[in-house]
Amino acid sequence: MADAGLTKALILNMQTNEQIPVMYNPEEFKLEQGNNFAEVGIPGLNMSPIQYVRGKARTLAMDLFFDTYESPADRRWPAGTDVRQYTGQIVRLLDKLPDTQAPPVLLFALAQFQFQCVLVDVNQRFTMFLRDGTPVRATLSVRFQEYVRVDVQIQTGFFFGPPTLITITKGKTLSALAYDYLGDPSLWRQIADANNIEDPLNIPPGTPLTIPRAARLANPGGPRP
Repeated sequence: MADAGLTKALILNMQTNEQIPVMYNPEEFKLEQGNNFAEVGIPGLNMSPIQYVRGKARTLAMDLFFDTYESPADRRWPAGTDVRQYTGQIVRLLDKLPDTQAPPVLLFALAQFQFQCVLVDVNQRFTMFLRDGTPVRATLSVRFQEYVRVDVQIQTGFFFGPPTLITITKGKTLSALAYDYLGDPSLWRQIADANNIEDPLNIPPGTPLTIPRAARLANPGGPRP
């Protein structure tokens, strides 16, 4: 486990600027990423087409090893120190901060690899104890999720975003759909135009509809179907 002379992995609390160096660099870490897709149910088709929804946040997982049974060469801690003094620094990163009421945003750095994230979960395993029961060896299985600051443009209660494909249900009107998906029932005409609907009062249940990206309000308070 010795890694003297290697660049130490570091966990930086970006809210408090506290730096938590790991005791030993992880032997490996796993970085996962992917996409989310939704099935679009269309009557009569044997297989449902799929629609891209969004990308998944990347996750970073690894095991961190801690051992205080013997004092290290640099004498950072005395032999027999309770290992929870060191593992607790990482476990406490799950706690909410009083000013934000959320866990802190972190930066995991190992040499040129940097990952802005939040700590999702920690699994603690203690594997060695002194005669008095003091734990002196532990492995933490940690999982971080990527943190991405998103600036979302909002206008009159709805988000600008990609089109959505839905299937209309019995009794649902275009104005109700405009309220549900665009935040304003007066935008029903955008849905009608996007789907070439000539009679907005007579749409058969099961009809697939595309909900367009919300556009700038041109006629707030306009007529409803």
